[in-house]
Amino acid sequence: MPSSLGGLKLLKPNFRGHAGSQDRGRIGVAEWCADLAALLDAEGCERAVVGGHCLGANIALHFAARYPQRTAGLVLIEPMPHHALIGRMKMLFAFRFPLRIISEIAILLNRIGIKRRRIEPMDLEKWDQAVAGGKVALGTFASPFSDLRHTPSAAYFQGVLAVFEPLPAPAAIRCPALVLLSRNSKMTDAVRTRAAMQALNEAEILELPAEHWIPTEQPEAMRAAIEDWLARRRAPGTAA
Repeated sequence: MPSSLGGLKLLKPNFRGHAGSQDRGRIGVAEWCADLAALLDAEGCERAVVGGHCLGANIALHFAARYPQRTAGLVLIEPMPHHALIGRMKMLFAFRFPLRIISEIAILLNRIGIKRRRIEPMDLEKWDQAVAGGKVALGTFASPFSDLRHTPSAAYFQGVLAVFEPLPAPAAIRCPALVLLSRNSKMTDAVRTRAAMQALNEAEILELPAEHWIPTEQPEAMRAAIEDWLARRRAPGTAA
């Protein structure tokens, strides 16, 4: 969905298996990166500043490593290095092999026609408004019981497993990056995450008072930081 951000074309892709997608096939970092490259081709964008939150930040890093010539910069909002995971995510990491088996079973069942017939629509903007209005607790985000209502089972488990993939080596990232970290993250250890991001060749790191959901908890501060960074690094012929 094209729009604009600071005068740049803003593309907001819905990856396979997420945001209402009914895709129940095999998906992962390789497929999502290829889809993003295809989107840039369709939009006539040779290079782009690629950004994402959480798993989306990890995908952005993988895209930059796989398509360095197409990545003008990165906006990484609460990236998830697997060695920095804490809490529920660290527990799930310990069970990654059973999760992979469950994922393969879900894919197989889908292929033979056994699947949920209705996936509830996901509207993140309404979720944000509900949290801001005190109608929904922030903990609703990242709850498996909530996420599975809006995501095909095979896609959900493959998405969780994608978080556990090691990030590309810092040397593979050849572009500048803006990194926004949550000061009180409940998903990753702040010290380990910061150290992983500081290893990037050219990273500007900013901490915001949040628990992990910066787009929901600090939307204005997030936008201001991104626009300021883009303005200082404006390059012609790029998308965001």
